[in-house]
Amino acid sequence: MPNNTIKLILILGSLAIAGILFFQTFWVIQSWDRKEEEFNQTVMIALRKVAEKIAIYNQTDLPKNNLIQRRASNYYSVNINSVIDANILEDFLIREFNELSLNTAFEYAVYDCASDDLVYGNYCNLSVGAEALERSENLPKFNDLIYYFVVNFPSRNSYLINDLRVTVLFSILTILAVLSFFYAIWVIARQKQVTDLQKDFINNMTHEFKTPISSIKIASEVLMQNEMVDSNPRLKQYASIISNQNDRLNSQVEKVLNIAKLEKDQFKLNLEVIELIPFLEHIITQERIKYDAADGTILLEDYNEDIFIKADRLHFTNVMSNIIDNALKYGGKNPIVKIQIIGFQQYIRLIIRDSGIGISKDQLKRIFNKFYRVSTGDVHNVKGFGLGLYYVKNICDTHGWKIDLFSEINKGTSVILEIPKTINHE
Repeated sequence: MPNNTIKLILILGSLAIAGILFFQTFWVIQSWDRKEEEFNQTVMIALRKVAEKIAIYNQTDLPKNNLIQRRASNYYSVNINSVIDANILEDFLIREFNELSLNTAFEYAVYDCASDDLVYGNYCNLSVGAEALERSENLPKFNDLIYYFVVNFPSRNSYLINDLRVTVLFSILTILAVLSFFYAIWVIARQKQVTDLQKDFINNMTHEFKTPISSIKIASEVLMQNEMVDSNPRLKQYASIISNQNDRLNSQVEKVLNIAKLEKDQFKLNLEVIELIPFLEHIITQERIKYDAADGTILLEDYNEDIFIKADRLHFTNVMSNIIDNALKYGGKNPIVKIQIIGFQQYIRLIIRDSGIGISKDQLKRIFNKFYRVSTGDVHNVKGFGLGLYYVKNICDTHGWKIDLFSEINKGTSVILEIPKTINHE
C-alpha cells in the first residue's frame, strides 16, 4: 500500500475517531446533566409533597418562601412551621420516594432550632423499605418544638451512573474500539516497516545480480563465437544453455526491478508510436521457437489495416511475452495460441486466446494479484514467481489501457487488451 494512502487512512481515521469521541463525550455530559436535573426535580417534588402532607397532618400552613433548599448536589433542607414527627416523616419520605421511583438510599435528620442541633433520624435503603415502614410507628414523637428536616442522598452519584449504564457501556465500548483502532494502526505500521525492509533487501539483492548477469552474457556470447566451441556440438549446447538460462534470469530480475519502480512511483514510460502488426509479428517470431519445441502453434490472424499505437516498446514487449508465455505454460499438450485484432474507431481490441486448461472462477478473482499463481493440482510443474500478470496489469494501468481476462476450465483462456489508436506523424 502506498505511503500516501496509509497517511490518508490515518488522517481520516483519526478525524473520525476524534469526532466520535467529541460527540460521545458531549452525549455523556448531556445525559448526565439531564439525569441530574431529573433527579433534582424528582427530589424537589417528593419533598414538597412530604412537606404538604406534614402540614395537612399538623393542620398548619407551609412557609411561603424557602420551603425547600438544595444545599449541595445531594443535600436538601425542608423548612416546616410546625412540629415534625420523625415517625410520620420517615413514612411520608419512603412513600413519596417509592411513588416517584426514586429507588436509592437516603438518610434524614431533624433540626432542633431550640438546641441548634441536628437530631439524627434514620438511614433508609428503599430496597428494604418494608422493614422501615413496619417500625415507623414506634419512633418517638417531639411536641411543641419548631423543626426543619434535612435529607441526604449518599449514593446519589452511583444511582445516576447506574441509571446511565447503557450510555456508560456504550462509552466503554467506544473507548475499546478506539484503542483497538490505534493498536491495529501500530501493527500495520510495524508490518509495513518490515515489508519495506524486505522489499529493499530483495530489490538491492536483485540489483546486485545485474553485474554478474551482464558478465555471464558477455562470456556466453564469446563462447558461442569461439571456433573451438562452434566445432564441438556438446560445448556449443552447453554454451547455448548458459545463454538461454542467463536470459531467463535477466528477464526475472528486470521484472522484479520494474515492479519495485512501479510500487515506488519511480516508473516512467518511454512512449513512442508503434506500428502494431509488424511489432506483433516480431514477437511471434521470437516466441515461435518455444512453441515449436512444445509441438504448439502460435499465429496472428490477418488484419488488413495499418494500426499505430503509442506505447513503451520495451514494456509492451514484456507484456506480450508474459501473456504468450503463460499461454504456453498452461496450454497443455500441443498448445495453440491465436492473436486477434478487432478494430474500432478510437481503439483496438487485442485478444490473445489459448486452448489450455483454463482457470476457475474463484482463481480469476485473484489472477492479477502479486505472487498469485494458478493452481494446476498437487504437482507444481509450472515455474514462476507469480509476478507475470501482476506486472502486465500494472503496465497496462500505467499506459491507461484496459485489460480483462476470461476463462473456462478445459476450454482455454482469453486475455483482452483495449488500446487507443494513434496517428503516425512520420
